[in-house]
Amino acid sequence: MPVYSIQITLCLLLLLLNTSISAQPATSESGKTVKVVRVDSAPFIDGKLDDAIWEQAEVLTDFHQTRPGDGTEPSDATEVYLLYDDDTLYIGARMYDSEPDRIAAPTMRSNQGLGRDDRIVVILDPFHTGRGAYRFETNANGVRHDSLYDSVSSFEAAWTAIYISKAALFEKGWTMEMAIPFKSLSFDPSQDKWGFNFGRGIRRRGEEIAWVSRNRTYNASILGTATGLTGMKQGLGLDIVPSVSLKRQHAYSPSDTDMQLDPSLDIFYRVTPSLNASFTFNTDFSATEVDDRQVNLSRFGLFFPEKRDFFLNDSDMFEFGRIGSIGNDATSGSSENNGRPFFSRRLGLGRTGQPVDLQFGGKLSGRAGRYNIGMLAMRQDAFETVNKSNVLVGRFSANVLKESSVGMIVTSGDPNSNLSNTVVGTDFRYLNSHISGGRVLEADGWYQQSNTEALNGDDAAYGFGIGMPNNTGWRGSLGHKQIQQNFKPALGFVNRSGMHASTADFGYTHFIKNGFLQSAFAGLDAERIETLNGDLQSQILLARLVELETNSRDQMKVHYSATRENVTKPFTIYEDNKRKVVVPIGNYNFGEKILKFTTATQRDLAAVLTLGQGDFYDGDRMNIIGELVWRQSRYLELSVAYERNDINLPQGDFITHLATLTTEVNFTPTLYWVNLVQYDNVSELLGINARLVWIPEAGQEAMIVLNHSMQDRDRNNSFESELNDVTLKVGYTFRF
Repeated sequence: MPVYSIQITLCLLLLLLNTSISAQPATSESGKTVKVVRVDSAPFIDGKLDDAIWEQAEVLTDFHQTRPGDGTEPSDATEVYLLYDDDTLYIGARMYDSEPDRIAAPTMRSNQGLGRDDRIVVILDPFHTGRGAYRFETNANGVRHDSLYDSVSSFEAAWTAIYISKAALFEKGWTMEMAIPFKSLSFDPSQDKWGFNFGRGIRRRGEEIAWVSRNRTYNASILGTATGLTGMKQGLGLDIVPSVSLKRQHAYSPSDTDMQLDPSLDIFYRVTPSLNASFTFNTDFSATEVDDRQVNLSRFGLFFPEKRDFFLNDSDMFEFGRIGSIGNDATSGSSENNGRPFFSRRLGLGRTGQPVDLQFGGKLSGRAGRYNIGMLAMRQDAFETVNKSNVLVGRFSANVLKESSVGMIVTSGDPNSNLSNTVVGTDFRYLNSHISGGRVLEADGWYQQSNTEALNGDDAAYGFGIGMPNNTGWRGSLGHKQIQQNFKPALGFVNRSGMHASTADFGYTHFIKNGFLQSAFAGLDAERIETLNGDLQSQILLARLVELETNSRDQMKVHYSATRENVTKPFTIYEDNKRKVVVPIGNYNFGEKILKFTTATQRDLAAVLTLGQGDFYDGDRMNIIGELVWRQSRYLELSVAYERNDINLPQGDFITHLATLTTEVNFTPTLYWVNLVQYDNVSELLGINARLVWIPEAGQEAMIVLNHSMQDRDRNNSFESELNDVTLKVGYTFRF
């Protein structure tokens, strides 16, 4: 074992064994309760909180800071009101602000993250288990942003629900009202106690406020209790969502035009109060957002996240072994996700990324007692030389101990070949979020075995990890995974096989009581990847020398990375129509100095600048990443992002460019027009994506989507159109 691994291991073991070192005052208030008052008539939801019926509610006012203070009094008061009737949960809040003209509300479009806004956060755990929850957010514009916790501390932000959110300004701050139909939630009607929490952010002060918190945070396991919830109606639990898209596609060389009218149908049915079934017919992904462009300077494949709503809904039920949740800055996204048994992007996309029709499919997901269930079956159409295929995924886990779980996964089918493939795996997740001092201890272990036609043996993968992801004081983790040469999850993600990877990180966060600085962090992240015979493949040590954050959320980071790469086969790192730049076989050591500045995102003019300079293989590299965002108002936003790699190698010099231009026009929170232009000089592709979206109410949508691609094949700065498509899509949810 390398010396650095021994040192990190000893430090982490001391950290785990001595939980009293530098303990911070606990801010846990998990004994808090609030009674939700039942009413006979619904309040009028306009965001103003002036309906007399709100006076019947209990008023929550006992909030505290989690940042910059730790349990201290907030700078401004907050009041929260809870009501319900047979069909709906109503949440109202009044956020006082001593400087109401400085309330940050730059986000006007629903389903956008609100990290730059003064916001409120509502967390609901209807099963009161502390293991999963719904998260609803809004700002002073009343935008909707909802997400689903896929573990106690991380959530799937792309999940969406049907509910109403409104907000309004008044002379001393702002108010909001939410109406969340019980039809939008899974819950047990016989259970009258729900987990509940409420948070607030005041961006210009870097202030976070919560009702219940621990270790300066709140999540699905850090909740109070809402009582008195009885007699709610879920209806039939049936949603029928027909949609139709009209698409015109035109190819330029050779010239060809095609018109398609594609109806699609999705059906959602609540089998039990906590178990959901969904069916899809002629699934339509034409309006899905395009991928963010990436430039690959490594010899391994890239990882692109899922963006399609059908697969994102209940995606937490299919997570396995917390693969992809390392949180180590020395690991890339592809390395972090390497070994996933199920990766939904394998479905509906061909081997080169081209869309493939999904004829029909079904999904069963949810909870039954202490069991968590996720089952997926799809029928994919034929493409190229691949026949029509059936795929099946089954994920099951059981809650054990107080916060832990044990589970298994089974996958069957290969949507990208005609070979048979199955994967079977099991995992265990240990969590204890109630260690003294507000600390958290977590550990994971998993094992998988694949069975692929024409491959025998060496087809297993396993991994384990342990860590304390604390927000204050010391934190750290250790992890290891091994993927044998023939481990082939046809429905999963593997970009390196025949290897084992070890990861480690530790660091210390100090919160500053006075002054303009809020926190300072220093630490070390590391990853080492070896072949199964012990030869080095890759290694990176990332020294996070100092990371500073001000009360207004401006940041500065100073890093140094030391990288080793053992190249056993030459690989092409850059290619154009005149030459190839090939990295030869060799053992390379190189380091890079990194400086990053980030201004607070709530500013009208916000910027990110990253400068990196150092060795690169047997040459050198200068890396510049910049982004500038200008918010003319909440109705208009422009952003420009640019990444440049200036690389000098003995085999040849080259420069890569990756540029993105985004314009966003928000007419209302439910009507917006977004344009995205992306270009990189590696593919020499210029892509344009324009989306005009109208969502009059949650569950109803109409959109026009334009995609246009151009390419400079001769690399003479003369772009020629390749493909153009325009799609009109309309969808409506009928709820029973």
